[in-house]
Amino acid sequence: MMATMLDVSRHAGVSKATVSRVLNGTGQVKESTRQKVFTAMQALDYRPNLLARSLANRTSNSIGLVVSTFDGFYFGSLLRRASRQAEFHNKQLIVTDGHDTPEREQKAVQMLADRQCDAIILYTRYMDEPAILSLIDATEMPLVIINRNVTQARDRAIFFEQETAAFQAVEYLITQGHRDIACITLPVHTPTGTSRVAGYRKALEKYGIPWQPAKVKYGDYTLTRGYDACRELLEEGVTFSALFACNDDTALGAAKALRQAGLRIPQDVSLFGFDDAPGATWLEPGLSTVYLPIEDIDSHRDRSGRSSGEQRASRPDPALYRHADSARVRRRGPVFSTSSLMMRFRASPALTALQWF
Repeated sequence: MMATMLDVSRHAGVSKATVSRVLNGTGQVKESTRQKVFTAMQALDYRPNLLARSLANRTSNSIGLVVSTFDGFYFGSLLRRASRQAEFHNKQLIVTDGHDTPEREQKAVQMLADRQCDAIILYTRYMDEPAILSLIDATEMPLVIINRNVTQARDRAIFFEQETAAFQAVEYLITQGHRDIACITLPVHTPTGTSRVAGYRKALEKYGIPWQPAKVKYGDYTLTRGYDACRELLEEGVTFSALFACNDDTALGAAKALRQAGLRIPQDVSLFGFDDAPGATWLEPGLSTVYLPIEDIDSHRDRSGRSSGEQRASRPDPALYRHADSARVRRRGPVFSTSSLMMRFRASPALTALQWF
């Protein structure tokens, strides 16, 4: 027979109400009493009724996570981090995807809101700022946005300076003597794709290198498109001594096309990626790439000790705001000098928001 809260109270020598306060983290309970309750729970193998606690506290004890797609290592890293944080806070993580469309991303958030998640994390590739602001206004629970600089709601946004990172990567290629630099983009209708191409273009402009549309091929996030786009550049007779691929899968696909054409990396063409995907280490020589430290998202924890109800009703204290560190370049290819290159990104104060769920 399963142990009950009454059994725990009798074993610990305290009232049932005290056990309830310990489980819910409410009221004033001495640390010695709290330890007695935990010891009793362990001795009796007591498992709290989460559904009953949810009804009593008017909370679902869950965190919702929306990603654009389940494809790609980046989302696996994000899922792993979110799962650990949910477990740390004794929450259930509910995950869904937006099927690579802004409409489905919005529906996914609405579905999690209907499930009364205590908070929702949205990683969006496709929603624009007006749509995000409208969604924030329509969502009662805390909604944190990842991968978007929402200028009118920065206390809810976590974002990297994609344009700056791309600019500095291309600038570094230029300082190494490259002036014929081709580019394979991400989808340009996405904010991330637009930002990375803008960084590439600004670096060319700074050093007086003309923008040549023929050197730019529009891609997506896949190996296949990286391969096809690079082949198109080669078959069209476009000359380039370096290739900036706006994500690593694209770069790996391009590497295959270069080798099939008899071109050596980096002796004939220097190759530069973005995102530091696991596959980047398997290219020989290794792929140099921009690293965005997703692990820094949970590097600072809100220690304010507020209850779930208080968290749902309030916003983070500005004193708890933190900024993450820098994005970095993984220099694996011998095209680079021995000096290090630091890429700066910008993370908003909502970096702590993942901790007050």
